[in-house]
Amino acid sequence: MQPGVVSFADFLGAQAPDLLPGRRSLPPGDLAALAPHATTIVAATFDGGVIMAGDRRATMGNIIAQRDIEKVFPADEYSVVGIAGTAGLAVEMVRLFQTELEHYEKIEGTTLSMDGKSNRLATLIRSNLGLAMQGLAVVPLFAGFDLDGHLGRIFSYDVTGGRYEETAFHAVGSGALFARGSLKKLYREDLNEADCVGAVIQALYDAADDDSATGGPDLTRRIFPVVHVVTADGGRRLRDSEVAEVADRVVAARMQRPDGPAAGLL
Repeated sequence: MQPGVVSFADFLGAQAPDLLPGRRSLPPGDLAALAPHATTIVAATFDGGVIMAGDRRATMGNIIAQRDIEKVFPADEYSVVGIAGTAGLAVEMVRLFQTELEHYEKIEGTTLSMDGKSNRLATLIRSNLGLAMQGLAVVPLFAGFDLDGHLGRIFSYDVTGGRYEETAFHAVGSGALFARGSLKKLYREDLNEADCVGAVIQALYDAADDDSATGGPDLTRRIFPVVHVVTADGGRRLRDSEVAEVADRVVAARMQRPDGPAAGLL
């Protein structure tokens, strides 16, 4: 509780550095095949907020390691973070990031700005660079509602902690190329919340259609993407029944048009 320590990660680094993920020593070599990996995460803004969604599949090589993993988490009341990369380290980083934001709020009596939050996450990613070079990379996607600017914002990262603000929509993970292509076709600036949810579900469907590491809606097990919506009223996770209703409509429409809805022509 020494004065001036508003960063929980800095406090932990000074008191118990071995507890930080990036400080752990590992044997040399590529360790990527030893841990499950999580993909794919998509995010899109709409008039009044931002939506982030993630599929539920984790893979380890050519094996499906888990069918119902959760990859999108609330960071605080007005922001969410989605994980891609080494699943175990990514979840641990999210927990540390959540504690970091809560610690700052308790010490300072106010929440960090969106830029401050995104910069703190960049610092945590940068601290994992050593493990990333051994194949244990974590590349999250961060989004939230900016109370100062009154709009939804999206930030992407690279393994070195580089931070990049995205416009309108973005995706990360092995299926990101296909998800971004789908959103490029479907996204409009005048989307409302319901239409934006539909667009991100369509994007995850397209990603799963072409990327074996991305799981599509599992109609047999009733496993559907995790979807979070963040607005000026705060963040909330859509109920599974709400997501299932959208996913069922998407799958039914794909029976008639496998390539999905076409973009409107100007």
